[in-house]
Amino acid sequence: MPQDDQQQTDHPDDGAVGIDRRRLLTLGLGAAAALGAGSVAGLRPAAAHAATGPTLLAADEFDGPAGSAPNPAVWRHELGGGGWGNGELEVYTDSRRNSALDGDGNLVITARREADGSYTSARLTSQGTYTAQYGRIEARIRIPRGQGIWPAFWMLGADLPQVGWPASGEIDVMENIGREPGVVHGTVHGPGYSGASGISAAATLPSGAFADEFHVYGVDWRPGSISWTVDGATYRTVTPADLGGDRWVFDGPFFVILNVAVGGGWPGSPDSSTRFPQEMTVDWLRVWQNA
Repeated sequence: MPQDDQQQTDHPDDGAVGIDRRRLLTLGLGAAAALGAGSVAGLRPAAAHAATGPTLLAADEFDGPAGSAPNPAVWRHELGGGGWGNGELEVYTDSRRNSALDGDGNLVITARREADGSYTSARLTSQGTYTAQYGRIEARIRIPRGQGIWPAFWMLGADLPQVGWPASGEIDVMENIGREPGVVHGTVHGPGYSGASGISAAATLPSGAFADEFHVYGVDWRPGSISWTVDGATYRTVTPADLGGDRWVFDGPFFVILNVAVGGGWPGSPDSSTRFPQEMTVDWLRVWQNA
């Protein structure tokens, strides 16, 4: 989800892993990834994990009472409107109407059209609480749908306050714009390749819409490479050789962002076909050590 430099911006089987299910934390536990089988056109299987299974480094399973806030020790709300560098229409709030646990092990981010015609939603960030550097970063998500709806799961470099964007780097794990129901995008942004010039790829379903069911969206992030996956299948790998001599800025810690935008230059505005409220439902977010 590009931004200009003025803006800072059903559970799978968890086995016997002793996860503190509401916290992102260092675990150091061996566990097998429980990923659904993908059927995305043109994809190849991701590299297999080691025979003993990957190591789960961090997780948020979003368990808690219905209507409760996402864990404040991990997630902070970014607030306000002003377009967020993209001409977006929503105002982000910390209201439970826009982000809350559903009591069934999910985080729900809800975009609403308010009585006065304005739009509200939520943007959650782990900036200042949790960062990852390398690993397989995944979330199981059912995205919303509709013209002008723009869900995203992405990361920004932790040095953003010091160096600004795009020098901080940005890894868009998953973005969807409502007019493309069967397509999700993965992108990196950095100095010389930001905004519309980001290095991007798309994964396409052979039929149906990504909003019809949960999918696992991820990146396999290693020193010198980032690979995007859907349901465990890789659809693009980027390395420094793909940057045309521009600087690779993906070898430091990054924080995580989950949000649903409304409108903007890329998705366009909602129209008469768009139904509100629209929900992005996040079943879990996990960080695995690379095999």
